[in-house]
Amino acid sequence: MSGRGGRPIRLGPRAIAALVLISAIGVVAFGWPLLAGADSGLAHSQDAPWLFAALLPLLVGVVVAMIADSGLDAKAVAMLGVLAAVGAALRPLGAGTAGLEPMFFLMVLSGRVLGPGFGFVLGSVTMFASALLTGGVGPWMPFQMLSMGWFTMGAGLLPGPDRLRGRAELLMLAVYGFLAAFAYGTVMNLYGWTTVLGLGSGISFQPGDPLPENLVRFLAYCTATSLGWDLGRAALTVVLTLTIGATLLKALRRATRRAAFEAQVTFDTPGE
Repeated sequence: MSGRGGRPIRLGPRAIAALVLISAIGVVAFGWPLLAGADSGLAHSQDAPWLFAALLPLLVGVVVAMIADSGLDAKAVAMLGVLAAVGAALRPLGAGTAGLEPMFFLMVLSGRVLGPGFGFVLGSVTMFASALLTGGVGPWMPFQMLSMGWFTMGAGLLPGPDRLRGRAELLMLAVYGFLAAFAYGTVMNLYGWTTVLGLGSGISFQPGDPLPENLVRFLAYCTATSLGWDLGRAALTVVLTLTIGATLLKALRRATRRAAFEAQVTFDTPGE
């Protein structure tokens, strides 16, 4: 008997191309103010509609490419919808409370089970659904979708999906969740920092200044404004991963098998 044994979905060339294109667009969208001149008229709110318009069809393209390459059916897509709905429902539980957001824990484990392609789509769609649910629609939304997509995709790129199980896997996911929670906050800080000017000479973004000087100010900005929030998010992700992560991983892997995320099991006849 042979099967895929619980491995994340393999990325085909079309899905890889779509993810690379999305990520390249995202890096430009986040980082261009750092290289812009002082008179460029910085306004991320003007970026948002264009970024959102580019993001949605590319997300659909990733799903279509994954289905074409892996032979998945509608139940697999439905599984994404269910997880996105659960993640969107979890996010308001900790919003505004020292960064305690249980949604990040679900995204880490889901990305591990689903793989990087579906993980990126799940993270992005979850943020989109959460914005609609909480009324948090604004120019920041496509940037949040990209950041959460990267966060969840990273969990799917972690090594050892075939061999690493049990406590070692949970420890790896906990370390990733801790570091990635800070990375998510830092990336989103970059959006906010280049949007809100006049915060003070030591931490405010200065358009047109040399990149090293602005990066020093950005580090000071992150330390002064979000370090505690990011630490709360990271700590909760670690605690939930180490306490109930094993149970949720088993449930997710069982659900993905039933949703046809894995190749059909075949029986080999004797002598073949």
